[in-house]
Amino acid sequence: METFRFPMFVDLRGKKTVVIGGGAIALRRAGVLLEFGAQVIMIAPHCQRVPEGAVYLARAYQPGDLAGAFLAVAATNDRAVNHQIGLDAKALGIPVSVADCKEECTFFFPAICKGQDLVAGVVSDGSDHKKTARAARAIRSVLEELP
Repeated sequence: METFRFPMFVDLRGKKTVVIGGGAIALRRAGVLLEFGAQVIMIAPHCQRVPEGAVYLARAYQPGDLAGAFLAVAATNDRAVNHQIGLDAKALGIPVSVADCKEECTFFFPAICKGQDLVAGVVSDGSDHKKTARAARAIRSVLEELP
């Protein structure tokens, strides 16, 4: 049986977050982090679209890129790079979400549900993303209907 992760809500305002990758997953993660006030630095040789408010470094990940970060997201299309980011973050004590390997994550990036001054996050054990998405839609619907 998979051990569930403890949900913890933290203030990200002004905190340095590093998102490595420039594809759809990296962009979604960066957008959510920006929505919560994080200082987002995106690092990737190519980026589909730089979210407004993010700082974009058009290059590959390098050792030292995580210095001073509050949290990190490894979302490249390269397993070896994601693995290295995970190792580097753990060595620095930085929480890291490794998009392509749940075992290397120290936190799971939640589906965000907001409504009526409330925020909920939904994660699973990492095995069924569609189930998580369905649960998040249901929770969003409830939150939107609250008076």
